[in-house]
Amino acid sequence: MDLYADVATQYIEFARYAAAGGSPCFEAWGLGVAADEEVLAWISALPGIKKQPNLVFAAARFHGLEAPAPYEALRSTLLDDDGAIRATILGRATQTNEAGRLATLTPVFARLSVEAGRRPLALVEAGASAGLCLYPDRWGYDWTADGPRAAKPGRIRAYGGNAVVGPEPRLTCPVTGDLTLPAAPPEVAWRGGLDLNPLDVRDKDQMTWLETLIWPEHDDRRERLRHAIEIARADPPHLEQGDILADLPLLVADASRHGEVVVFHSVVVAYLPPEDRERFDVMMRRLVSDGACRWVSNEVPGVLPSVVSGAPAPRDDTSLALAVDGRAVAWSHPHGRSLHWFG
Repeated sequence: MDLYADVATQYIEFARYAAAGGSPCFEAWGLGVAADEEVLAWISALPGIKKQPNLVFAAARFHGLEAPAPYEALRSTLLDDDGAIRATILGRATQTNEAGRLATLTPVFARLSVEAGRRPLALVEAGASAGLCLYPDRWGYDWTADGPRAAKPGRIRAYGGNAVVGPEPRLTCPVTGDLTLPAAPPEVAWRGGLDLNPLDVRDKDQMTWLETLIWPEHDDRRERLRHAIEIARADPPHLEQGDILADLPLLVADASRHGEVVVFHSVVVAYLPPEDRERFDVMMRRLVSDGACRWVSNEVPGVLPSVVSGAPAPRDDTSLALAVDGRAVAWSHPHGRSLHWFG
């Protein structure tokens, strides 16, 4: 979904390509908004990317709209707004902190650790939100290839001969493709992140907002979020407020004192204007070529065209392009529910 497209297009694309098959409520809401001139006008009055479906829907729910609910409930909630919903939209962001993505990111982190002589990692997340994806070493994983989303058996290998590792609760992610899986998560020596508005895991209001961003029908993700918050509260990450284009190189330099630096991000670059996406691509490639860090991106394919150049076609319309050092190696589910490796 293009966050800079016109409002009707955004909501149609969100309904058909993001929510379809995952949230009947949000699919109906998206299609309802796209066909409703009065609601489109209300949303169009919002500035820039504040018009996006996830943010508008979450703000309505944050102020008491129960979900799942018929579209008419959303419609009346928005049109009857006394200003509180609009204020929330303007003051907050869609900082969805999906820890489930660690099921797709951790095999890459482990591989980079091996390539560095099993050196401990210094993880730097660009667009970190509350930093919940900075803990690949605190989860267990089940990468078995026979799950419901696996199109066909994959050739998966593990260093320790097992595709199920670590303690409960485990993040489950069926894998297809020729991928060597780790016998254990990598060692993490340091974890930090950068965000325009970093969230504090000790702040109840901010964590309530994160929970509101989870789609209505996704009870498993809500439970996962609560566990991820517990993990982070026990050992809060180093989070800095800043612009990833201006401030990321400084944080990379600081992280280099602690281990093998790996910069990563998931569904972050789409929020940048197109010209800044290209600047970010150039900056990251320069950092990699200078030996300052390795780079793991997990983004909607179209936002970094150079990353997917030469890659096979995605398996569906919702896949993210998982890439290492600017080259796509896999298609991943946005919530970490599947991974197809081709790199």
